[in-house]
Amino acid sequence: MGATLLSAAAVFVSTSIDYLLILTVVFTQAKSKKGALHIIGGQYLGTALLVAGSLLAVFALHYVPEEWMLGLLGIIPIALGIRTAVKRAEDEHQEAEEVEEKLERAKASRLFWTITLITLASGGDNLGIYIPYFTSLRAPDIAVALAVFAALTLALCAVGYRLASIRLISETIEKYERVIVPVVFIALGLYIMAESGTFAKLAEALR
Repeated sequence: MGATLLSAAAVFVSTSIDYLLILTVVFTQAKSKKGALHIIGGQYLGTALLVAGSLLAVFALHYVPEEWMLGLLGIIPIALGIRTAVKRAEDEHQEAEEVEEKLERAKASRLFWTITLITLASGGDNLGIYIPYFTSLRAPDIAVALAVFAALTLALCAVGYRLASIRLISETIEKYERVIVPVVFIALGLYIMAESGTFAKLAEALR
């Protein structure tokens, strides 16, 4: 039991610590507790889907090369980043009150799906570690590992929320929000695609 707790914690931290920056940025977008809860829910859903996907990936990899499947996930944060940048530019041409009302209605749902998609898109490393890790565990140990993942997901969200509540961090992100949010998302997507060799594969395919 103790060994499983430690190994599960090590696996989670090693694969999820990079979400902290994303969570911090997204938490600054939440202007209410409801929005923050949607972010936490999105992080849980994304993590749950990665865990479930790791159990199915062994079969999927027989049909889709791993470097393509994981690398092309980088398109998700790139698309989100471009969408955010375009949306910010469009909002500048609308009345401030109209924009605020529109954002308030859609923000909670948007934050939920944004963090879910980002978690999935940046989950290539997670799948690469979860698959061999879970295959090495017995059913009771898997249940313990999942409980550890659930507890540490909440802890990760708490740290991200805390960082976002620091005045200097939140004010800086809010001040340069139009630039920071798209840049972070697009950079994440490019990093995922570069690390997985997707660009090299695309170059070879175009030759």
